[in-house]
Amino acid sequence: MNVGCVILACTLLVGSSSGSKAGQPLKPPCRPGFSQNFYTVIVSRDILHGQSILKDTTLSSERVKFEDCQRSREVGFVSSDPNFSVRPDGTVYAEQEVANLSEPVQFMVTAKGVHDPHIWETTVKLALAGHPHPLPLTKVGIEEMLSRVWDSQPRVIKFLRRHQRGASANGLRRQKRDWVIPPINVPENSRGPFPHMLVRIRSDQDKDVGIRYSITGAGADQPPSGIYNIDPISGNMFVTQPLDREERASFHLRAHAVDMNGNQVENPIDLYIYVIDMNDNRPEFQNQVYNGSVAEGSKPGSSVMQVTATDSDDSTTANGMVRYRILSQTPHSPIPNMFTINSETGDIVTVAAGLDREKVSQYTIIVQATDMEGNLNFGLSNTATALITITDINDNPPELTVRTFSGEVPENKVNVVVTNLTVVDRDQPHSPNWNAVYRIVSGDPSGHFTIRTNPITNEGMLTVVKPVDFEMNRAFMLTVVVSNQAHLASGIQSSLQSTAGVTISVQDVNEPPVFPVNPKMIRFEEGVPAGTTLTVFAAQDPDHFIHQIVRYSKLSDPANWLKINRTNGQITTMALLDRESMYVKNNVYEATFLAFDNGSPQASGTGTLQIYLIDVNDNAPVLIPREGQVCERMRPNSKINITASDADADPNVGPFVFELPSFPASVRRNWTISRLNGDYAQLRLRIPYLEPSMYDIPIIVSDSGNPPLSNRSVIRVKVCPCDDNGDCSATGAVAAAGLGTGAIIAILICIIILLSMVLLFVVWMKRREKERQAKPLLIDPEDDVRDNILKYDEEGGGEEDQDYDLSQLQQPESLDHIINKPSGVRRVDERPVIAESQYPVRPSLPHPGDIGDFINDGLRAADNDPTAPPYDSLLVFDYEGSGSTAGSVSSLNSTSSGDQDYDYLNDWGPRFKKLADLYGGGDDD
Repeated sequence: MNVGCVILACTLLVGSSSGSKAGQPLKPPCRPGFSQNFYTVIVSRDILHGQSILKDTTLSSERVKFEDCQRSREVGFVSSDPNFSVRPDGTVYAEQEVANLSEPVQFMVTAKGVHDPHIWETTVKLALAGHPHPLPLTKVGIEEMLSRVWDSQPRVIKFLRRHQRGASANGLRRQKRDWVIPPINVPENSRGPFPHMLVRIRSDQDKDVGIRYSITGAGADQPPSGIYNIDPISGNMFVTQPLDREERASFHLRAHAVDMNGNQVENPIDLYIYVIDMNDNRPEFQNQVYNGSVAEGSKPGSSVMQVTATDSDDSTTANGMVRYRILSQTPHSPIPNMFTINSETGDIVTVAAGLDREKVSQYTIIVQATDMEGNLNFGLSNTATALITITDINDNPPELTVRTFSGEVPENKVNVVVTNLTVVDRDQPHSPNWNAVYRIVSGDPSGHFTIRTNPITNEGMLTVVKPVDFEMNRAFMLTVVVSNQAHLASGIQSSLQSTAGVTISVQDVNEPPVFPVNPKMIRFEEGVPAGTTLTVFAAQDPDHFIHQIVRYSKLSDPANWLKINRTNGQITTMALLDRESMYVKNNVYEATFLAFDNGSPQASGTGTLQIYLIDVNDNAPVLIPREGQVCERMRPNSKINITASDADADPNVGPFVFELPSFPASVRRNWTISRLNGDYAQLRLRIPYLEPSMYDIPIIVSDSGNPPLSNRSVIRVKVCPCDDNGDCSATGAVAAAGLGTGAIIAILICIIILLSMVLLFVVWMKRREKERQAKPLLIDPEDDVRDNILKYDEEGGGEEDQDYDLSQLQQPESLDHIINKPSGVRRVDERPVIAESQYPVRPSLPHPGDIGDFINDGLRAADNDPTAPPYDSLLVFDYEGSGSTAGSVSSLNSTSSGDQDYDYLNDWGPRFKKLADLYGGGDDD
């Protein structure tokens, strides 16, 4: 028997299939109904009492899910099997005691709303966990399986007898649950022939009346229509085409019986058709390539990844039970079988120790999935690839390449890389397990150095961060330790090569002289005379091991008050020190000096000297303001507030003393000063009335210095008539300024004269412009041709003018007619054929007196040279050659002039009438 028959026999034995467990696609918008068309419920053996299942026992935690989008629909479930039913919450339970569940059971569940005419259907299959395997695949076993399948098919299905559905006094009697039409099982992928008879449906009344049979439902008269049909006379029901359980696992049809007039003879009966599964689908992996990872050094049994394959066949039968195994492992290091896979779940785990990323970073595993519970003889297989990446752990400590490093650094330099510390780490590059961290553990107590890690090469750059001094330390001996950013893995010890020594030599350089105190502050009174010694501003050379001479110079002295001794740095004055100078800020004067040695190269340093100048009373106060005004009549508010300014500092300033001098006497007679406070006073009139004018009033101001200084200042006061508010009026202001009535009138007359001159000039310019526009042209506008000049772009004649003979312009074939020309006859229209004249040659070093003679000789030779140009300056026609086809011009005859009338040339036309009057002549002309 061929393999196809064996597979068919196995399929028929294990029963109908289950729905696909492939991943559900994305759900469309919510629609009421069951979540699946086919449910497979595995019944645990733990609920069995012996071999039976008690009444009301919940068979499994799995539920039949009904989606109620409105959340208010009251739905009831009805089962086609009297032994099993579904509760409102979707759990499947035994409605009555079931003696045995050794074979899978399928039944239809119908959902119907209480107030909704719609119905929904699904198929539920119950299978006992770990059901027995099929019989041995022998010829006898296959025949027994086929016989068992077909014998279970009902050959004739009869309508329910009427006495079984008779009515009682209270109405219709409930149908007996023990009278159930068994389901019809149809294997998928049948080869026919089609149509293939399934069952015969008949009524007991077919002997009395003529009966017509029909079926309705999905698969008959509803989509997918045409799969099943029935002979209306005999009642034989047929399947018309092969079925595919993966497309539809069950059908629910209703059979009808009517008489010849279409009257219902029997109540419709429900027909349940189940498609028996065949192993016609290979297991399909969800991904063709799976990626997983496991840390290196993992112990055996460490989980790596999971691969998953689904089979569209019935998962409750061997057709859909997938088993996994590993076909190959690449590479075979350290052993060929580093991993194993759980045959049922697809979990891949390590089976041996020895994973080392530094040796093998990735493994490639070929995984095979086979249905029929992994039976390689009858199952269908598929393969996928699992890539297992070995992730890094910090199991390799960093190791310095040498035990001792060395370098040099010049003193007083920072941010200089002394040396690069090279390290080797076999862990994953550019990861925390590889990135090196360097530490200086000894030899640098002052923190002169630090180690930065190069992120690309992982080298340690030993860098100077604090200047080193050769005179303090000539060398450093450092101890360096390297580690990783991540801690070492458990059980990994640091390497001895993670520690190294670094020897650093300090190079001596010529350091500049240093001023011990910089800046240096000294205090002196201002006004010290020139030549006064202020201080000694000396610098020290830090190069103790080299004897060098330090010299000084002045770098900055804004007021040029100081000088420094070049040898010892003594500072003396060259002028008086003035605290009130513009170069003194906050009583401090700053000067900068330079100290330099005689080393190679020369080094220099700067120092700042600050001189705090103590104030002395050397500036007299000055009166403020210098001008003012008061009313001509004494009023309480007519006064001038005065004060003083002093360039000195406290205590050589206020309070000030203001007083009027005794001479001239009119000052004290007309004016008075009253003191307001230590810095202010008021100047006002002493007399009731003073004539308006400008007055210069002297005032003596004295400060509070010791001794005090005084200053006679003059304030210019304008006395003027005032209005009611005490302000000077305009007339009074003019009068006070010294302008009389005559002066004001003279100013007004000058302004009027100036305006009159400007007006006359404008009128004259307007008149001249009108005369210029009225002046006529010299010629009649009609004869003005300035805008009528025509320009033509013609560059030659037409095609007729281009038909000419070029042979007349050819060069002569010989020069005999020129050579044999009589002597004394010379043509000036061609170059003579004779030897060229010899011009005088100028000596290489002529005497200046010979220049004139040389020019005259050259001019004379040029005048007598027959070959010198311009021999074509006459612009005559070129020689036309001998034997010219053109005749002589002289041979042309001209008719008598008397035969021609040239009078028409005297008519110049209207456009050139003016020119004819000017230049046209009469017959005499």
